Amino acid sequence: MSNPNGRKGSTFERLVADYLRDNWDDRIDRRVRTGAKDKGDVANFRVAGQRVVVEAKNVQRTDLSGWVREAEAEAENDGAVAGIVVHKARGKGQAGDQYVTTTLSALLALLSAAEGRVVWKG
Repeated sequence: MSNPNGRKGSTFERLVADYLRDNWDDRIDRRVRTGAKDKGDVANFRVAGQRVVVEAKNVQRTDLSGWVREAEAEAENDGAVAGIVVHKARGKGQAGDQYVTTTLSALLALLSAAEGRVVWKG
C-alpha cells in the first residue's frame, strides 16, 4: 500500500533540500532512503563542518515531540551534531517561510559548532 503523504512529503523534502542547497551549500541534496538506520531527509547539510540531520514534515497532524525524537535518532544514526525538523507552515509555499523545530540542547550544539567551540552535547 502506498503512503498517502508520500508525494507531498517527497515534494516538500525537495523544496527544503533545494532551498538549503541554493542558500547554504551546493552539495546539499535530498537523501536517498537507506532503510532501518534512517539518517534524515537531506544529505550534506553541515554547520562548520559538523553534520546536521534535517527531517522534513508536510503532514496534516502536528507531532512536534515525535518528530524531534525521530530527528534525534536519525542524528545519532548519522553521527551528526544535531537533528532539526523542518515542517510545513500551512498557507506558506515559499521554502524560507517553513518552520524549524529542535530542542534547546540541539540549538546550543549548532551554535557551538558555528562558533568553532567544542560541540555541546547536553
